[in-house]
Amino acid sequence: MRVGVPREIKTHEYRVGLTPGAVREYVGAGHSVVVETQAGAGIGAADEVYRKAGAVLVDTAAEVFATADMIVKVKEPQPVEWSQLREGQILFTYLHLAPDSHQARGLMASGCTAIAYETVTDAHGGLPLLAPMSEVAGRLSIEAAGTALKRYNGGRGVLIGGVPGVQPARIVVIGGGVVGTHAARMASGLGAEVTILDRSLPRLRELDELFEGRVRTRFSTTEALEQEVFAADVVIGAVLVPGASAPKLVTREMLKSMQRGAVLVDVAIDQGGCFETSHATTHADPTFEVDGIVHYCVANMPGAVPVTSSQALNNATLPFGLALANKGFAAVIENPHLRAGLNVHRGRITHKAVAESLGISFSPIDNGVAA
Repeated sequence: MRVGVPREIKTHEYRVGLTPGAVREYVGAGHSVVVETQAGAGIGAADEVYRKAGAVLVDTAAEVFATADMIVKVKEPQPVEWSQLREGQILFTYLHLAPDSHQARGLMASGCTAIAYETVTDAHGGLPLLAPMSEVAGRLSIEAAGTALKRYNGGRGVLIGGVPGVQPARIVVIGGGVVGTHAARMASGLGAEVTILDRSLPRLRELDELFEGRVRTRFSTTEALEQEVFAADVVIGAVLVPGASAPKLVTREMLKSMQRGAVLVDVAIDQGGCFETSHATTHADPTFEVDGIVHYCVANMPGAVPVTSSQALNNATLPFGLALANKGFAAVIENPHLRAGLNVHRGRITHKAVAESLGISFSPIDNGVAA
């Protein structure tokens, strides 16, 4: 199979779909890889490094899209990219379609087969291609919160870890999954007072054992959520409903009872955000203020640390990508975990949660055909 890697074009997105090491694996498996020049610049991988790995370098993304059987990216395709996709071509990347009907309809019109990293599953019920970026985003969320808390950025002027004799920041993490766990790990490591809210008692027990009392856990009810959010210096939104839009857990009305200069970090923004007042921002302009509350809603947080992120992502995606390259769409039919990642096929939405979020009819795959 001919595998294509275009340069990422989203604002301040420096990751790359395939690292040179991953290219070597594809080439070693008998595939050809075409890479747009400068695609690896953000991770310090020069074109010559890709050539040595066995890739063919081309000058434009248009050449990649025109010649590749499968496109491997990081972020969701932008309009100029999805307009170049074609029927039968495989797109393997993050999609986050639930809050993005424009992209969904663009992919449907192209006739391509689009497999989303964020809905591929594993034998344990996890999301193995989302997990590495969730780990990165969870950790970055605390760094972002620390910056946004500074008074000159509109924050309360609170140091996350405090100092002897002065109370540290109170950080509330909504959601005890991968993002929430890593956010709590970073925050508690800095000395913050951390509370994790979740609606799964088994998960709260696991977190209680994991942190050995260094982090408070609390079952998430409306009352508990309000009490914690109103007293917080920082709220990390870390909820996830695979494939679907994130629920709006913090309303605009609730902002009125929060401390002025408190910070909301919405890590769920790729799925529409879990705060009612959220809208996507970029690394170039990451925050905005609503009713005295600072919002950080960057939709590609891991793009800020592309070396770490690209390596972590490629480690996770490589076996799935090779399966697709080896067998094409047959790999989706044979592998239930890849099939869970299938979001769009031949003009139809093939993931139930995505279809429901978009209000588009759901077309399950039956023997390779969208019903």
